Amino acid sequence: MKEKKNTELTADSVPTPTGYHLLVALPDVKDTYESGIVKSDIVMKNEEISTMVVRVVDMGPDAYQDETKFPSGPYCEVGDHILIRAYSGTRFKIFGRELFRLINDDSVEAVVVDPTGYSRI
Repeated sequence: MKEKKNTELTADSVPTPTGYHLLVALPDVKDTYESGIVKSDIVMKNEEISTMVVRVVDMGPDAYQDETKFPSGPYCEVGDHILIRAYSGTRFKIFGRELFRLINDDSVEAVVVDPTGYSRI
């Protein structure tokens, strides 16, 4: 008998970052512009890939442990929205969707209090 594949996102399917990596969640891309016009699939994909504001979900055990590199301490905490460079990190899909990325601890450019309204130029 053929075993059925699990296609639901569960806590077990979300990777645990190792070393100095941060696991970040990507925002949901809106499928319409503010005017109400529907975005094409390619526009939505480009917005998803080039996102710059993400939320920190988890940190590897070595993240921000290098006191020489981070003398003021960590740049962010779990739960923070952060600004990163577009296209940063290791991209991967879980059950066909890119929901998370792994980034290096020194990839954090800024902490963002309100993530709404940010976009690439």
